[in-house]
Amino acid sequence: MFGIYSGSIITMFIILLLLALVIIPIVIAQREGYNNNMNNKHNAKYAFYYLLSLVALIFTALSFGMILFSIIDKLIPDVLNSYSNVDNQLKFAISALFIAAPIFYFISTLIHKGLHKGELEKDSAIRRWLTYFIVLISSMIILGVFIGVINNFLSGELTGRFILKAVTMLFISGITFSFYFYDIKREQPEKKDKIVKIFFFATAALVLAAFIAAWFFVESPKTARNRRLDSALVQNIYSIENAMNSYYDTNKKLPASLDELKADKRNYFNENVLMDPETKAPIIYNKLSDKEFELCATFRTDSIAEAAKQASYIGMDTYSKEHFAGYQCLRGNLYTAKAIEAEKAPVLID
Repeated sequence: MFGIYSGSIITMFIILLLLALVIIPIVIAQREGYNNNMNNKHNAKYAFYYLLSLVALIFTALSFGMILFSIIDKLIPDVLNSYSNVDNQLKFAISALFIAAPIFYFISTLIHKGLHKGELEKDSAIRRWLTYFIVLISSMIILGVFIGVINNFLSGELTGRFILKAVTMLFISGITFSFYFYDIKREQPEKKDKIVKIFFFATAALVLAAFIAAWFFVESPKTARNRRLDSALVQNIYSIENAMNSYYDTNKKLPASLDELKADKRNYFNENVLMDPETKAPIIYNKLSDKEFELCATFRTDSIAEAAKQASYIGMDTYSKEHFAGYQCLRGNLYTAKAIEAEKAPVLID
């Protein structure tokens, strides 16, 4: 996995630092008269284009790789892999690709139009320095991801996953490096080039294909919202369950109703926990016996089916609040009563 959430902050810090350092070679070139076109009025504009294309390229390449990595993770499940983390990674990749890819291709088009119109000269220090700078930053990030892939394999990742992810990284790095090295070495960059055009449309098609494929492996926004609402509902049920335990600990019995539980001044909880967070439908309390109760509500999603997707899922335990979609009653746990019974139980001595 790319681990982009924590790694992206470090990556962006490195990029900003190196972006500051890029001023140094440009200033040196100007002061030493290395390139007499440094005073071209378009240089500032194209320096901005190159730097923006670098940022867009990083997000586009990483997002493309994250989508492929996530698809590999889902097609080859691993007990050591968190299914929810893969979903979160996929959602981030879709969002980043949706924004970054159009920017990258648009800015790249502007740069090549500048070459055709003569605004950006072939031997311009801006073009040469920043092209190699893009290659440098891309190399650093690709090397970092490659190291992570190998490290995961050495830490026990499945061989099939490792091979597919390694091939993915080789593919992405091969396309990136081959294009920029070809572009900077072209003898007549001001003329239209078939290879550049092929690269543009072929990579755009690959990015579009990855973007479309990602939607087949990620839950819809509506499903994601329903799952979050059910999660909030389950948290309310846990809060009521904790209040029940507190009530039993004090009164040595279960309340006859939730109104009786609310009337107990020793229970401090918001009354909003007694209902569905969205529909405001009340959570139903059923007292089954002196020490048994259940809490009922209407759920939007099937968390049992979702949990079953986890390669490490081994079934529900006594304390689980997994549920099917629709109206369902979940057994409450009276921890205090169980603790009292455990204390009263005779101790067997061998």
